[in-house]
This record gives sequence, structure tokens and C-alpha cells, in this order.
Amino acid sequence: MNFNPRQLKLIDVVRARGSATVEQLAEELAVTLQTVRRDIQRLAETGTLTRFHGGVRVPSSTTENIAHQQRQRLNSQGKARIARAIAQQVPNDCSLILNIGTTTEAIAAALLHHSGLRVITNNLNVATILCSNPSFEIIVAGGVVRPRDRGIVGEAAVDFIRQFKVDIALIGISGIESDGSLRDYDYREVKVAQTIIEHAREVWLAADASKFNRPAMVEVATLSQIDRLFTDAEPPAPFHALLDDAGVRLDVCLE
Repeated sequence: MNFNPRQLKLIDVVRARGSATVEQLAEELAVTLQTVRRDIQRLAETGTLTRFHGGVRVPSSTTENIAHQQRQRLNSQGKARIARAIAQQVPNDCSLILNIGTTTEAIAAALLHHSGLRVITNNLNVATILCSNPSFEIIVAGGVVRPRDRGIVGEAAVDFIRQFKVDIALIGISGIESDGSLRDYDYREVKVAQTIIEHAREVWLAADASKFNRPAMVEVATLSQIDRLFTDAEPPAPFHALLDDAGVRLDVCLE
């Protein structure tokens, strides 16, 4: 494809970050929002980048997630806002399950000023973060550790989590499709996530704006199984209607 120098720089910025909003790109490239939108339109039409509501990301596969370090950089500010908002809603002295994902790792960091939490997790990164608070009790699921992100998956993890019933499950997801399905990539991870949802009194989903209309191969659950959705921007159509129909409380985290 023949792209001009500005468009090539835009591609480099998005690839380095994993995703970027229109506003971030306009500031980075020192151009207007309208110019960025035109460039994004062309790059999306050629399949070079993928649009989402308010921004653009590297193209995603339905069968394989992007690397953990790249996901950590992807919309890190939005994830931090989501994490702060969730932490404000989590009471002290309650029981939680946190699953695999960079968003749940951000939530773990935001919870460090709480006291008396009992946390079950299949994410070694989450466990490492939360262990720095001596008032917490951290329970780690057994199973197979994925080296790429230190997530614990497999039947042993499923059997372990079945022992518990927690106050709140705080879960991340790879994609939310327009039919209301929540999707991920690794069927072994999905089995654990499904068990987490079944063994929580409330399920809070943390998903930044890039997750809307992002395809993935395996269905985890549907929006009807979620109590609250925390995101960092207003969802695009048709998600407001889907959330209303499913009875899900929407929290848009702007600060």
C-alpha cells in the first residue's frame, strides 16, 4: 500500500501502543482530529488497522491474543481509570475473584489501599501485586501456568475455584461482540472464567473501549450473566440497548 509519511507515522504509533484514540493521535502527529479520522478511515479500509469507537488498534485475530506486554500498553490510561472506579466500589473485608488479564492486574494495583480483602486468583501477576498488602489473604488456584502471561489454566484450576462462593468476581475479557457474547481466545482460560462467573454473587466486567466489537473465537458468557460493566468510554451501538435488555449497570469511567 502507498501511504504518505503522516499515515506511516500513525501506523507506527498505533503498533507501538497497541491502540490509540483519535485525540491521542492528533496530538502525537500535530494535526486536526478530522485529518486523523480521514487517515484512520483509509487505513481501516485497507485492513492495516482496525477501528473501534473513538480510536484505532492493531488488527486482531479471532484465534490468538496479542502479546501480554503489548496488552499492558494498550489503552493503559483507560484501564487505570476503570481500575480506580472499581476500587472505589469494592468494600473492605469482602471476598473477590480476579481472573487473567492486564485490566485485572491494574485493578489489583488500585485495590492495594483496601484492608481485609480475601482474594482468589488464577493470575500470578495479580497475586504478586496484592501480596504487598499484609492485611489481604491471597489464595492462588492450582493448574498449568502459561509462561506468556503467568495465567493459571486447566481443569485443576476449575476444580479449585468450584470450592468457593465469593462476594464479587472482577473479570476482564478479550472481546464483546454485537450479539452480547463475551469472548476470549484460550478455551482452557474460558473454562476457568466460566467457573468464576458461576461462583460469584456479583460479576463485574472490566472492559476498555477497544474490547467492543473485537472478535475472539471462544464464548465465555453473555451480558445477561454480568451485573456491572465498567468501561472508559461510551459504548457504540448497539451496546446500550443490549446492556439495558440484559439488566447490566453501565459505569463509564472518565476520571
